[in-house]
Amino acid sequence: MDASVDLLFNALISGLLIGGFYAAVSIGVAISFGLLDVVNIAHPAFILLGSYVAFLGNTVLGIDPILAALIAMPAFYFLGMLAYQVYYVAFERRDDQSIRGLSFFFGLLFITEVALVLVFGVDYRTVQASYIGATINLGLFDLPLRLLVPFLVSMALVTVLQLFLSRTFIGRAIQAVAQDQLALRLMAANPIKIKRVAFGLSIATASLAGAFLIIIQPVEPSIGREYIGRVFAICVLGGLGSFPGMVIAAMTLGIAESLTATFFGPSWAPAVAFSILLITLAVRPSGILGR
Repeated sequence: MDASVDLLFNALISGLLIGGFYAAVSIGVAISFGLLDVVNIAHPAFILLGSYVAFLGNTVLGIDPILAALIAMPAFYFLGMLAYQVYYVAFERRDDQSIRGLSFFFGLLFITEVALVLVFGVDYRTVQASYIGATINLGLFDLPLRLLVPFLVSMALVTVLQLFLSRTFIGRAIQAVAQDQLALRLMAANPIKIKRVAFGLSIATASLAGAFLIIIQPVEPSIGREYIGRVFAICVLGGLGSFPGMVIAAMTLGIAESLTATFFGPSWAPAVAFSILLITLAVRPSGILGR
């Protein structure tokens, strides 16, 4: 009985911490898809780029992978702005955002994966840090620092972005851009520039998410495919455009997957997680905190 209770507590804590990582992975999609209506299925590719930037910073320069990702965030921001500008000129301006626009991001995903294979090969890559492998024992459960550190930084990132969106003019403009562009123009704001800034922010978050990914597990170029469905599921489950809802959804899926993997086997975890998505949307189509 004691062993079962310990197992349950550890599964819950592990799921909660993994949920924090899922929130970091999904926050960029919450901006691009939830606020801008841009279906960026290439987001996992940018996360992988963040992983390899963290890997290079750690192995070549000897700095912490999270610090390497923070240093790289401005570059990812401008990369995101460039990607949106190409998307806007080639597709959105021509009102051709559906299949062809989707193929643009699929092409980015494919090209990034191939480029990473050519540069780094298909071997799994890892990083080194003082908190990787260390664990805090709190009696009933353990806190692995390789999950706790990304969780804490992820929650800080979500908090900062939520404050930015709710307390600044640009942040409020980002929230309004998908709803009423005419009203935004009347406020002397250019919707295209606002979207470009927002998309840049969504890609900048990929740098940190990529560092978290390579801290939690080894990475190779095709691993990003595992997260395409999951990040969109989390955004839809939480309610499009709702950061608090996205965090709740990420925690819910993380705990569900952890409990399922612990007591029934890891092969059942994705099925249970997506079953929760379907049941929730059947009861509340707008998501947990959707309007």
